[in-house]
Amino acid sequence: MSDARKMPANDLPAYQPAAGGIGARARAAAAPAAQYLSGLNPEQRDAVETLDGPVLVLAGAGTGKTKVLTSRIAHILSMGRARPGEILSVTFTNKAAREMKLRLGIMLGQAVEGMPWLGTFHSIGGRILRTHAELVQLKSNFTVLDTDDQIRLLKQLLQADNIDDKRWPARMLANLIDGWKNRGLTPSQVPSGEAAVFGNGKGGKLYAAYQDRLKTLNAADFGDLLLECIRLFREHPDVLKQYQQRFKYILVDEYQDTNVAQYLWLRLLSQAPGQRMLPEADAPSADNKPAVPLKNICCVGDDDQSIYGWRGAEVDNILRFEHDFPGAKVVRLERNYRSTGHILAAASHLIAHNEGRLGKTLRTEDVDGEKVTVTGSWDSEEEARAIGVEIEQLQREGNKLNDIAILVRASFQMREFEDRFVTLGLPYRVIGGPRFYERAEIRDALAYLRVINSPADDLAFERIVNVPKRGLGDATVQMLHDHARRRRIPLSEAARQVVETDEMKPKARGSLRDLMMSFERWRTQSEVMPHTELAEVVLDESGYTDMWQKDRSADAAGRLENLKELVRSMEEFENLQGFLEHISLVMDREGGADEDAVSVMTLHSAKGLEFDNVFLPGWEEGLFPHQRALDDQGRAGLEEERRLAHVGITRARRRAKLYFATNRRIHGTWNTTMPSRFLDELPAANVEITESKGGSGWGGASGYGASRFDNVESFGSSYSTPGWQRAQANRSRGGGQGGSGFSEGQSPFGGSSSSRNKRPMTIEGELIAKSTGTESDFTLQDRVFHQKFGYGNVTKIDGNKLTIVFEKAGEKKVVDSFVERV
Repeated sequence: MSDARKMPANDLPAYQPAAGGIGARARAAAAPAAQYLSGLNPEQRDAVETLDGPVLVLAGAGTGKTKVLTSRIAHILSMGRARPGEILSVTFTNKAAREMKLRLGIMLGQAVEGMPWLGTFHSIGGRILRTHAELVQLKSNFTVLDTDDQIRLLKQLLQADNIDDKRWPARMLANLIDGWKNRGLTPSQVPSGEAAVFGNGKGGKLYAAYQDRLKTLNAADFGDLLLECIRLFREHPDVLKQYQQRFKYILVDEYQDTNVAQYLWLRLLSQAPGQRMLPEADAPSADNKPAVPLKNICCVGDDDQSIYGWRGAEVDNILRFEHDFPGAKVVRLERNYRSTGHILAAASHLIAHNEGRLGKTLRTEDVDGEKVTVTGSWDSEEEARAIGVEIEQLQREGNKLNDIAILVRASFQMREFEDRFVTLGLPYRVIGGPRFYERAEIRDALAYLRVINSPADDLAFERIVNVPKRGLGDATVQMLHDHARRRRIPLSEAARQVVETDEMKPKARGSLRDLMMSFERWRTQSEVMPHTELAEVVLDESGYTDMWQKDRSADAAGRLENLKELVRSMEEFENLQGFLEHISLVMDREGGADEDAVSVMTLHSAKGLEFDNVFLPGWEEGLFPHQRALDDQGRAGLEEERRLAHVGITRARRRAKLYFATNRRIHGTWNTTMPSRFLDELPAANVEITESKGGSGWGGASGYGASRFDNVESFGSSYSTPGWQRAQANRSRGGGQGGSGFSEGQSPFGGSSSSRNKRPMTIEGELIAKSTGTESDFTLQDRVFHQKFGYGNVTKIDGNKLTIVFEKAGEKKVVDSFVERV
């Protein structure tokens, strides 16, 4: 007979009450089950009570997925199926993890402190990695590098390998490495073709050197928290088995947003202990027959809300769940508790056009509510004006501004709304990023203009003296400060004096002298050159535009778009001084966190949020769906853009209002745009066409042929205002310009003054002849009528060109042949 005292402690299995036994049933009877089960609908309860085997919960927008996840954990604990430390619950954000713990505490009537494995992928991966750090050549106190440290380390490696970091920026390499790690690829697994795209074929070698350097520094980057964990599991099956045995239940939130590395990490943990592992270099593939997992894994997600493909998310992970986990039960949550009937019907009909989806139809027991509205405007300025009018009307009706959101496809669209809200005095906040004029590239550009306008502006001068880099570091700036303080003069004057001495090294002195000469030249030009053209010249000649054009980071293109939008915004002001005064008003508008304010954000930032009233501007081809997504990914890109549209519409609880502009300035060029294809995919029975409240109507023909929206009768509306009838008449005659407006040449901002002077101008989307110099028959203050802009008075005459202040459309410039005296 063996001596029990000599048995290893880990050979004694942990006791658990037998399922269905007296102890388990007594525990279940004592648990407050009614509290967390009573509020669930039948589908939610089915997802909560199915505790054996793999489960996929397809949770549509607003169907209560977080409630299901937390109720399921509470049910597992209450039924005695697992202890808190035996449940792995993975979320995407720390905020979601905290919310889940809070809800669990309320459900169970006590604080949930005993769930150490409830957290984000990376926090849990990091915890596992610290426990077994020596097995991946690290120490348990390893440092996790932030992006700046990562870039600095990569720059050292580029310098050591004699690679030009201007042609091959460190940030570009960092993005490549991050992408490889998101796909679970170690340096030896990167395809040779991909490794060759950087540094004349040295990308793979640099990746390997970077990983070696991290080990020397006892450091890891964000991607390593999962990649090294996967390597740990593959190279040390005993460690993997330990965690497979520990986790009796695995729950995953937002499964549709997982990337390949997260998928591989989950697959390894969800296999039965001792089972064969996935092939080392294989990403998920339908061709690889998976090992049959026996783990109780529950993944919650929505394939219709997978919108982060651009950062590595793989919608295929959720689409192939039943293949990865044979015998899985799929529970569809389709009962929406957020939106009204018309909003859900429109969103469901739109997303049904996607082929790559598992399929579900959102429904509600709420009222149908107001129909989704579609409104056309003449241009983006009128679009912002119209939305401002509608928001003010909602405010007068008692709606809080906190319940109103504007969701844009691209960040450059925000500028128009921010300016409009400042004019109206409407409080607003930008979610998920800085406000337009607070973005780094905009602040830099404004700093150049501020120094031109006011040479004594030390803060602006200090900001851009070495942007882009000119070899004028902290020591130079400190020297200028010392000189300025001693003589009580501005920094720019100190710089002008210092460059005439030998106090600086020749190279730095030459750079500073060139900069000061440039400011003198720009200041002279500002007296004779239009301020918009001056801004283009300054950003070009300073090298600032070139700096972002050479930047290979993912956000460089967006920054260039923002700079073009900045130049465009200056057109509305008479001079540089007036523009800068306007900016100071915009920047001065600071509201507290509790202020009642309109929320402005991109569609990607809106996921997980909800508002009573949602405005969705910019539904035009090329902007939404975005042309870059179509060019880079084809049908897959189109389907992700459609999912993004679905997400946008389902953010609305009571009202969803879609807008498109007939003319929009993109990349410095006015384009006559075509309404988004997504508009034609909306169900007619749930959509209403409305007229723009921005002043002039939506402006007539686009030149792209007939649209279903041309025939308003298809929506069952009796809409027949005079403006709409004129627009329909113009379309039937083939009126309007079918082209893309004017092209302003090859400048990053749309061209030079010479190119503008040599071709016909487009003003407000209408192609007009240049002023012939002939005197107009009209006189100042004449009362006139324009087919699109309505009634107004002539305020300025330049040859045959008139400046007219219209009653609704504001100030416009037109040729006199387009108006008639009344």
